[in-house]
Amino acid sequence: MKRIEVEKRTILIGLAGSHGYGLNRPESDYDYRGVFIAPKRYYLGFDQIEQKDSGWDEVGTFSFLDRNKDTVIYELRKIIQLLAGANPNVLELLWLNHYPVLTSVGQYLINHRKIFLTKKVKHTYSGYAFAQIKKMETHRKWLLNPPTKKPVPSDFGIEDEAPLSKEELNAFLEYLYNLVKGKIEYLEEAETLYKLLTADIDFKAIVKQYTLPDETLEYTQKLTNSRKDFIRFLQKSQSYQIALREWKAYLSWQENRNPVRAEMERKSGFDLKHGMHCIRLLRSGLEILRTGEMIVDRRIAGDVNELKSILRGDYSYEQVMKMATDLMTEIQKVDKESILPEKPDLEKVNELCIKLVEMQGWDN
Repeated sequence: MKRIEVEKRTILIGLAGSHGYGLNRPESDYDYRGVFIAPKRYYLGFDQIEQKDSGWDEVGTFSFLDRNKDTVIYELRKIIQLLAGANPNVLELLWLNHYPVLTSVGQYLINHRKIFLTKKVKHTYSGYAFAQIKKMETHRKWLLNPPTKKPVPSDFGIEDEAPLSKEELNAFLEYLYNLVKGKIEYLEEAETLYKLLTADIDFKAIVKQYTLPDETLEYTQKLTNSRKDFIRFLQKSQSYQIALREWKAYLSWQENRNPVRAEMERKSGFDLKHGMHCIRLLRSGLEILRTGEMIVDRRIAGDVNELKSILRGDYSYEQVMKMATDLMTEIQKVDKESILPEKPDLEKVNELCIKLVEMQGWDN
């Protein structure tokens, strides 16, 4: 969809990112997030759209979005799904301080925002925080022990034939995933495990991200009825592809690092921004579980100065990790005491979505 069409049907746009958190600096970018309701053909026809995240150099109505690359406006049904899943980056959109665009339909959505606060935040906020930790650990490893050369197949014992490509690996692992899934699906006593592996955990992504451990090779060989040496070759190819992916990520990190951020990272020994966001996410999740409310602006939450101190490098890597560990422990405890529902009432969520579409109508 063209920018002007999206803007015409936009119900809210909020100022998010560092400005939303009260952590912005003079040089900080402006991150805008919004919601629009697609025209009739996207609901009743075959056309599909989930979000508008580019094309801000097109002719538009809202001049503050001109050429702003840090702008995403989600289609209503997409954002409702993310909200129901307690996605941290999307939940906060309904609790911002500043909305340059806010229609009566958008205000109706904000008025009903609490139906999206559930105990799911324990998993989503902890998960997003853990992702920040993994980035910190990866960058710290690159700082302290940078890779010295591009990996080659022979480093992994692959000599006489080309390693499996990423596409070949994924095709076989998809097949393996379906085999495992099928073995679980029809076992009545394994219903909980089936749900865990197919719904609550992205088991498919885990299978593709990590190499098959040695102790599973023989079983996987029998399970797939593949040639005698194939599974071992698969494991070697996985190891090579993972190392190659990390090498490319290292080169990209070196090339695209912000010079100021890189210097701070060099001095402190870890990525300060990832460290700050890790602590912010865990504290936000803890606040939601404890109070049933969300505070995006950390000036209101009262910890903005401490978060800025992390960004300045006043805390060591070990201190930030200790803070994160303590917060994880506290989240586990508070989750058991929280009065929030376990999951959203999907009937109410569906009714809200229908109501918003009806309020917007098709003619404007």
